[in-house]
Amino acid sequence: MKIIYLHQYFRTPEMSGGTRSYEMARRLVAAGHEVHMVTSKTDGGDNSGAWIQEQVDGIHVHWLPVPYNNAMGIARRLLAFSTFARKAGKYAANLEADVVFATSTPLTIAIPGVKASRALNVPLVFEVRDLWPEIPIALNVLKSPFAKFLARKLELWAYKNSESVVGLSPGMCEGVVRTGYDAERVHCIPNSADLEFFAVSDKVGGEFRRSRCWLGDRPLVLYAGTFGMVNGVSYLADMAKAMLQRNPTICFLAVGDGAEYSKVRQRAEENGVLGKNFFMESSVSKREMPALLNAATITTSLVIANRALWHNSANKFFDSLASGRPIFVNHGGWQADLLAESGAGFEVPDDDPQEAAAQVMAFLADAQRVKRAGDAALTLAKSRFDRSVLADQLESVLVDSVHRYHA
Repeated sequence: MKIIYLHQYFRTPEMSGGTRSYEMARRLVAAGHEVHMVTSKTDGGDNSGAWIQEQVDGIHVHWLPVPYNNAMGIARRLLAFSTFARKAGKYAANLEADVVFATSTPLTIAIPGVKASRALNVPLVFEVRDLWPEIPIALNVLKSPFAKFLARKLELWAYKNSESVVGLSPGMCEGVVRTGYDAERVHCIPNSADLEFFAVSDKVGGEFRRSRCWLGDRPLVLYAGTFGMVNGVSYLADMAKAMLQRNPTICFLAVGDGAEYSKVRQRAEENGVLGKNFFMESSVSKREMPALLNAATITTSLVIANRALWHNSANKFFDSLASGRPIFVNHGGWQADLLAESGAGFEVPDDDPQEAAAQVMAFLADAQRVKRAGDAALTLAKSRFDRSVLADQLESVLVDSVHRYHA
């Protein structure tokens, strides 16, 4: 098949951020398909507005310079979304394809997806990475009744024009079905574990530790991801304050970037932990992540206290599983349930960093428990979230959608 793969924020392992689309696309190429990734160059490129084409590991990548970063306000983000949606739709409609696969966020990716699907008379498969507009409405980002109305109409329009829908978590799939979409055409294909990529020697983590004079053999709690409003990374700085009083040898490392990076740093300074047991580093490429995770004793995935965020399918969660590292989360939902069922980690309260620090300290004090949890994490990655297995499932959804569309 020829596949048009629409993802506004495509990332390769040489970049920071999630690489789901890269990993899925290169496996589709390996299976014999021709993949055209239509995406944006978020650093703006040369600002000429011209499309840039290149091949990345067999994937035909079409880049449109559209500046974007997590620190942007809502108006500039909407401008980036609308600019890409308008130009990508026209561009993709002039490519050849047997199927269009459009992955959010943002939800506006449905606009070029539907345009290309109609122009080429091929099916659209839509992938839901977050429940929009449910999340921005729950977080009061979309405030006006008219904006909420338009967002909900766009959501329904996207599903109505899709031959199949892929959701990244059970909760996301349930949200799609609640809109009235046929449950038989909704497929849960969560974020995945890149087992070979993260299978590195402990020497790699050892080198990471030796390169940081503050770390050495100290137990390390790692957060690696976005410092956005929904992530609430300040919670970790509050945990570090409580931990400093309990066990100052345990240290925290927060790696990434985003709108709240400075806010987290300020909280750590106010708490008197920055440079003592709480450390911050800027984001790293995916290629550098195995060393970072191998050096960690335990990792974490955080969100602010809002049930709408419990359906997330965070890359950091699955990277940690692939690395065989225990995880704790400060939210309920399907990932917290997975940790409890498998023994790969545990949930801490979302409103009590003191109690969270106590739980993490007790966990780290039990070396056998840490090892069992790490082993359980890797077992979970292999048994349920192997990227290659899930990529085969995605290929089946695309192939079946083409057959059904033309039946």
